[in-house]
Amino acid sequence: MIGLIGLIVSLLALMYFAYRGVNVLVLAPLCATLAVLFQPELYDSATQGMTLAFYTQVFMGALGKYVIQYFPVFLLGAIFGKLMNDSKAAEVIGETISNKVGPKHAILATVLACAILTYGGVSLFVVAFCVYPISVSLFAQAGIHKKFIPGAIAIGSFTFTMTALPGTPAIQNAIPMPYFGTTSFAAPGLGIIAGLIMFGLGMLWMNWHSGKSQIPVTKAAKQVTAGDRPSFLLAITPLLIVIVANFLFSQVLIPQWEAGFLSGTKFGGVELKAVKGLWAIILSLTLAIGFILLAMRRHNAKTVESINEGTMGSLLPIFNTSSEVGYGAVIASLASFAVLKESVMSISPGNPLISEAIAINALAGITGSASGGMSIGLEVLGARYLELATQLNISPDLLHRVATLSSGGFDTLPHNGAVISLLTICGLTHKDSYLDIFVTACAIPVISTIVVIVLGSAFGSF
Repeated sequence: MIGLIGLIVSLLALMYFAYRGVNVLVLAPLCATLAVLFQPELYDSATQGMTLAFYTQVFMGALGKYVIQYFPVFLLGAIFGKLMNDSKAAEVIGETISNKVGPKHAILATVLACAILTYGGVSLFVVAFCVYPISVSLFAQAGIHKKFIPGAIAIGSFTFTMTALPGTPAIQNAIPMPYFGTTSFAAPGLGIIAGLIMFGLGMLWMNWHSGKSQIPVTKAAKQVTAGDRPSFLLAITPLLIVIVANFLFSQVLIPQWEAGFLSGTKFGGVELKAVKGLWAIILSLTLAIGFILLAMRRHNAKTVESINEGTMGSLLPIFNTSSEVGYGAVIASLASFAVLKESVMSISPGNPLISEAIAINALAGITGSASGGMSIGLEVLGARYLELATQLNISPDLLHRVATLSSGGFDTLPHNGAVISLLTICGLTHKDSYLDIFVTACAIPVISTIVVIVLGSAFGSF
């Protein structure tokens, strides 16, 4: 009982102090230690030094494993996003879409601009910085208050392009691959259905909610284009490279490779299906970066600086996430966690999809991180879910898609780092705009997950 109390106190502390802005690199090991201190077995005379062992052997071991596995995706994604930003390619894409759609459809223009950029592999933080200034002008011309901008950006950045659409290079779509032997194109039909629900219901909400609060329409400000920028076709080509190359590598080319050497101890004794999804994302991002460096070199006078800044910009996100994974590994290793684990696994024993969705949503909400919550959940329960799915003839692709969709639900509670960053960029508060973010990026994605579980349970993966 005392051990369970420790787990709950630890989780509440993690949520509270993360919301208060304490860096998770410090917070995660401290909260893990707090949970350990509540465990009765710690005070046995034969367990001296156990607290330190949990930190150095369990916490750091899990942190290091995560960094080793996913650092290339974080690194290449950050460099790609920085190059797209500094070459003005992201800006050109956002402006072109906004001009085509028109200010009368300011919300739709914002959503589409964000969606195209994030689906093409640009970091949501870069997207927010690029799209926000354009959205301010569009919303003013349409007579829509700027407090509705975060909700529109959230639809295009935090929802269907992050977790639903097949092939998205988002880290949330990459994490399940080694656990289930899948690719980023897992359950494409169900993913598209979920994406349409998120997009459709999100747009309905934003149009209805914004329509209740109109402001005087302002004239368009004259746009001043500084410097030489790429054409729209050139700007969007790197995004197309990421999407098309990812599909070709994961579905056509890599599966044909002779990779028997992977079974050796030198390479971890894995099968090709366990790494082909990750390899495909690495290769597609590398090709896209190479294209930018060659084709857009005259549009970016500080290429080396962009690469360096992108490299450094990848470090904090991956270590934040891996620290949360380390925290989860410590919690999962405690005897008292076994009680919670069995409780979660006992939810709908005939359908692990329901248990998986609840567990990952809860962990994503607790950690305030889609990738962190999913990583913790799959590290602890992934093998068990796969075992149950195999017994019940449930496709691993369906497990993958439900896991990814579930990570994008309760993660966007108020203490989520991306939510806080988005509001900061827009110069708004939770009171101003969080309701729209909650509805579009939390409530509606949960609805889409439920629909996918129902359809997947009835018809299987497609």
